Amino acid sequence: MTSPRRQPARRRTTVLGRRAVLATVPVAVAALVGAAGPAGTGTTGAAGAGDPYFPLSGNGGYHVRHYDLTLRYQSDGRLDGTAVLTARATQPLTRFDLDLKGLTVGGVEVDRTAAGVKRSGQELVVTPRHALRAGQDFKVTVTYHGTPEPVTDPDGSADGWIPTDDGAFVASEPQGAMTWFPANAHPKDKSSYDFTITVPKGRTAVANGDLLGQRTAKGRTTFRWRETQPMAAYLATATIGTFQVRQYTTRDGIRVYDAVDPREAKAAAPVLKQLPSVLEWESKLFGPYPFTSAGAIVDHAKVGYALETQTRPLYDSAPDILTLVHESAHQWYGDSVSLTSWKDIWLNEGFATYAEWLYSEQHGGASAQKTFDELYARPAGNELWAYPAGAPGSGENIFGTPVYDRGAMALHELRKAVGDRTFLAILRAWAAEHRGGHGTTAQFVRLAEQKSGKPLDSLFHTWLFTKGKPNKA
Repeated sequence: MTSPRRQPARRRTTVLGRRAVLATVPVAVAALVGAAGPAGTGTTGAAGAGDPYFPLSGNGGYHVRHYDLTLRYQSDGRLDGTAVLTARATQPLTRFDLDLKGLTVGGVEVDRTAAGVKRSGQELVVTPRHALRAGQDFKVTVTYHGTPEPVTDPDGSADGWIPTDDGAFVASEPQGAMTWFPANAHPKDKSSYDFTITVPKGRTAVANGDLLGQRTAKGRTTFRWRETQPMAAYLATATIGTFQVRQYTTRDGIRVYDAVDPREAKAAAPVLKQLPSVLEWESKLFGPYPFTSAGAIVDHAKVGYALETQTRPLYDSAPDILTLVHESAHQWYGDSVSLTSWKDIWLNEGFATYAEWLYSEQHGGASAQKTFDELYARPAGNELWAYPAGAPGSGENIFGTPVYDRGAMALHELRKAVGDRTFLAILRAWAAEHRGGHGTTAQFVRLAEQKSGKPLDSLFHTWLFTKGKPNKA
């Protein structure tokens, strides 16, 4: 999500014969999802994934391998949806939860058999007719409708399905996925996705991954999108609007799809033109681009932030070049390599912010050292030192200045301690070894020590976990 230095608000139709692509997540999903957080009672799946900042986000007892979302959007804002979740039980289940807020549920089936269902806040509690065995694959079908509304986050900003004057700006970090589809909505649970989105003729629906096709009939257009790589629910989008669309393929074979609100087109054009060169530059630093598609969604939404929606970042207005660099860097750090807990958000935002510093340094701007020095010169009472980047303390703080800037400062101190060559080797190894999966701060520290051969606990403790303004070494 975009750095708060530029965005004060924060950081930051059914198609037959479609082949579902099931995500293979290279982590111990059962350990992450089934056993995480509040333990289920007997054969009851936990109501949350155990995150201390968002205790009801996600669910225990199962892993969603694939989402097949069929959405029909009306001009008055109404949404009709059918979600088919292909999942695997990670424990015996007589009951499990899904995250869904505010929409009316028409019915729920488990393996084509009607299931019991009740609402409890943001939890959709499902009781299948037949208990599920540990390791059993099953499908959950949920039909629903209503007018989605965004959720208000602890920092006061909105996320999820955010209505606009011509559609919706759909940005779901950290908890907004539940405003528009039933989900196991925590970054621990990553899945592949199919989207079939029908909108009034003249509107465009943009989701993640590759555009498989579009068809207009009887005054409506249906768009089909597919993301085969594992994706956290908060990174999914189904943004709708009146967009100018540009499609092309880079010389590296990446399929680019840009959708731009005409009101932002003039300002966005010179920046979006640089996307291929930015991705090429980042690939040289961080390793191969982790997806087959790229692009941008530039809306006219004025919500106060941009978001690194997987493969196709979402901007609320025309971005500047450093915002483009920031959200593109997230494709490696945050999207491909995801969090296991929101308290580790610096692994996303600190890395993307430091990508900005490196880009500036290598493209005629300030050096990373100069940026560091300017930040360190801020007095002890400045918001930069309000809380440690590696332990923000609550969901209210995860998109604050310390996470972004002090997180980047920690990386700069690491770079100085190990040298440029080893530092870049650490960044590439982090992206490669955790590709499509998850990582923690402790794992990153271990990797940095292994690659450098140096003890680094003290460095990371100082820059990530010390309260107040740290002393320089």
